[in-house]
Amino acid sequence: MRQPAHSGVSGPTTSHSTPSEGSPQVEDAGDARLVEEARAGEDRAFAALVYRYEHKLIRVLSRFVHDEELARDLAQETFWKVYNRLDSFDTARRFGPWLFRVGVNLALDHLRRHDPLAVASIHARTGDSCPAHDLPDPDPRLQVELAQEVRFIIEKIPVAYRTILVLRDLEGFSSAEVAAIVNRREATVRWRLAKARNQFRELWQKREGEEVEVNHA
Repeated sequence: MRQPAHSGVSGPTTSHSTPSEGSPQVEDAGDARLVEEARAGEDRAFAALVYRYEHKLIRVLSRFVHDEELARDLAQETFWKVYNRLDSFDTARRFGPWLFRVGVNLALDHLRRHDPLAVASIHARTGDSCPAHDLPDPDPRLQVELAQEVRFIIEKIPVAYRTILVLRDLEGFSSAEVAAIVNRREATVRWRLAKARNQFRELWQKREGEEVEVNHA
C-alpha cells in the first residue's frame, strides 16, 4: 500500500498541509499533473492537492455533520481513500469532483450509521455563502435567526434532493460538478435541484404561514 512520506504512518494529513517550500512548479501544476506525479511516488504532489482542496472539503463536510472536528476527520479519511485509489483515477476527468464525491459519500454513510433520522442535515452557519437563500441583513441577530430557519427547512427535504441543493446553492458547485460528485447525469441534477428549490419554497411559505397564525392567535 502506498504511503506518502509527508504523512507518516497515518496516511495523507489534512492538518496544516502545505506544498514543499520553494516548489512553484508543484503549486502551479494542474490537478492531472499532480495526480500523475503522486502516482509516481512524488509525495509533495499529493501534499499540494491536499493543500489545494482541504479547506473547501472540510467546509462542505461541515454542512452535513455540523461538527468541524468530525469534518476534519472525514476529510482525513477522504484524502486517505483517494490517495490509495489514485491508480484507478482517470486523469481525463476532473480530480475535484471525484474527491468531493468520496467525501460526501463518507459523510452520508456516517450519518446513516449514527443519525438515521436526520441523514445529511445541513448547517447553514452565519457568515457562510448561501446565495439562494441567505439574504444579508445589517442586524447579525436576524442573520442568525435566518440561518437557523434555513437549516430547519432544509433538513425536511429528502436526502437525494437535499444533497444537490447544498452542493449547488450553498457551496456554489456548478451543475456539471454536482453531477460528477453525486454520480448522476447533469439533467438529473438540474431536475432534482429544481424540485429541491420548489420544496424549499413551499416549506418556507408554510413555515411563514404558521408563524403568522401563532402571532395572531
